[in-house]
Amino acid sequence: MHQRSICVFCGASDGNSPAYGAAAERLGTLIAEHKMRLVYGAGDVGLMGRVARAAQANDANTFGVIPQHLVNWEVGKTDLTSYIVTENMHERKKVMFMNSDAIALLPGGAGSLDEFFEVLTWAQLGLHSKPIVLINTNDYWDPLLALLDHVIAQGFAKNSVKDFFKIAATPEEAIELLL
Repeated sequence: MHQRSICVFCGASDGNSPAYGAAAERLGTLIAEHKMRLVYGAGDVGLMGRVARAAQANDANTFGVIPQHLVNWEVGKTDLTSYIVTENMHERKKVMFMNSDAIALLPGGAGSLDEFFEVLTWAQLGLHSKPIVLINTNDYWDPLLALLDHVIAQGFAKNSVKDFFKIAATPEEAIELLL
């Protein structure tokens, strides 16, 4: 039987609100409780480390993918169920995507935005139909949602681009949307 795998994109730092770390830890715990596998960027820092440690503490399988140049910077978490080192960021994203059934986006920076927009674009182009969920902890993603509305209003995307992802206020709601 196939174990459902959730790819989590998130920050390599904790951000300024304790709510971000709490959401990452809760998501890791929920992934484990639902007998899913965590697929993520293999870092042991920031929200990445928090989601992974929570998943591991609750006996989840963990699948981490990190490019060689980030092994030291993101403190590659080698005690995962599966730990893969890639040559570059593009390969990292591809391996993470190919080994997941759904995508969840916690707060993060430019890297998380890059990952989100890549999977969103692929969905828009019909290259996949995997569920994508933004976890909007403390309304973190509201400016992103406003930007997408602006892109639509200016004629660079159709309103249907918002049909390719869902928004969850909490990790619990995200898991329900991803099941």
